[in-house]
Amino acid sequence: MNGAESLVRTLLASEIDICFANPGTSEMHFVAALDRVPGMRCVLGLFEGVVTGAADGYGRMAGKPASTLLHLGPGLANGIANLHNARKARTPILNIVGEHASDHLQHESPLRSDLPATAALISDWHRVGGRRTIARDTAEAVTAARSHDGQIATLILPADTAWAPGDEPRAARPPAALQRAEAGAMARAVQALRSGKRVGLLVSGPAVEADGLRLLSRFGGLANLRLFAQQSNRRFARGRGHLVVPRIPFNVDQAVQMLRDIEALVLVGSHPPAAFFGYPDKPRLLMPPGCELIPLLAPGGDALHTLAWLADELGCPARHRPAAEAPAPEMPASNRLDPDTIMQAMATLLPENAVVVDESVSSGRSLFKFTDGAAPHDYLQITGGAIGSGLPMATGAAVACPGRKVVCFEGDGSGMYTLQALWTQAREQLDVVTIILANRSYRILHGELKGVGIDNPGEQAHRMLDLERPTLDWVSLARGHGVPAVSVDTVGGFARAFRNACAQEGPSLIEALLP
Repeated sequence: MNGAESLVRTLLASEIDICFANPGTSEMHFVAALDRVPGMRCVLGLFEGVVTGAADGYGRMAGKPASTLLHLGPGLANGIANLHNARKARTPILNIVGEHASDHLQHESPLRSDLPATAALISDWHRVGGRRTIARDTAEAVTAARSHDGQIATLILPADTAWAPGDEPRAARPPAALQRAEAGAMARAVQALRSGKRVGLLVSGPAVEADGLRLLSRFGGLANLRLFAQQSNRRFARGRGHLVVPRIPFNVDQAVQMLRDIEALVLVGSHPPAAFFGYPDKPRLLMPPGCELIPLLAPGGDALHTLAWLADELGCPARHRPAAEAPAPEMPASNRLDPDTIMQAMATLLPENAVVVDESVSSGRSLFKFTDGAAPHDYLQITGGAIGSGLPMATGAAVACPGRKVVCFEGDGSGMYTLQALWTQAREQLDVVTIILANRSYRILHGELKGVGIDNPGEQAHRMLDLERPTLDWVSLARGHGVPAVSVDTVGGFARAFRNACAQEGPSLIEALLP
């Protein structure tokens, strides 16, 4: 048994049976091992950003790591943007990155790079696998990926380690227990709430998944407490039957307005609320000056234990208060297709138990308003701001959740970063409906120009932000990747296309032409 086979057997013994891959020469022994060791499903991506983004979507929905297979330093570098998003989400991922044979690194060959330094940029744990220790190293990488509520682990596999004899496969150890809140921080939070101050509870991570929302509903009787979620979250349980927790808005002025009267802010698995960017003459932190900040639990800790403990300390009833049902969405009265009407129509028609993947950027800011009372669903979003995550994330979510419809809202500009994901969806026949919001521009950047004080941009600035001359043809792009596609420009046309797509299995794409 060579090192590559020992690695694959260790992954399988550790319950990692998905590999999103874009291999090269240095990984051929790993590829060959997949033929000799049954049980690993390999999903090919035509660009490394698709591979890492799919691993992100898979990890968010499966609750365990996928592995990736990447080719040398440039391959890892191509995948870094979506690893950045995954790291911000605390998604567990194990990267296997091939490296030149150890005795070849002394030569300045074209693909030689400082791979450990590249891995350090984006990994919480990284190591060069050793001869005769590759199974041990792999098991430790799996444990690292599962630790602290999800980490990025990168194991570098030299080609000679892959072809040399390997050590005995083993199963990874369970990760250490999650960190829990400290008694002193809990006492501060309880005192703030009992003092009568206007307190905000800012949460993220497992706190906004189904079990966390049930715990948050225990606080419904506290008149001086308001609940908030971070602007960006790994996975959010949404729709009918779930507690509605507002997110901190992207827009600085709106966020400041939301938090304007909060006197103390308790953080559970979240960071202090900071603006996405620094703007002239706008605050960097979004809570009011003088607001007391109480970090009850750091990101990556045991949010469910912390919320239950806080509720018990405050004497909140153990039975969850039923949340007031948000009204069910209705089809828009207008037939004009714009960002609001398409979100409203989708919310009305959304299938039960769907997974909604959101990289709609500026066009989708009204999505939560319409989906509060939609059919129950999970909501995944871009978490690190590196665009190009939506199509791959939907791909990975569909691999993790066969039998659930995945609906991906994608901006036309951000979709172009990783449109190769459509090919993977076609090859694997994944049940994904992609909705391209075609406004033919980087619309969000028009607003960002104003945000930094540029009110009258000239022709050159417009050319940097518009996607015209030529206009992108998403129907042709999708069909060229093997995905059926239609273009719509009315609410009625969108509703028919969306119903048809949801009635069938397999990938499809709807290009929504927006004004």
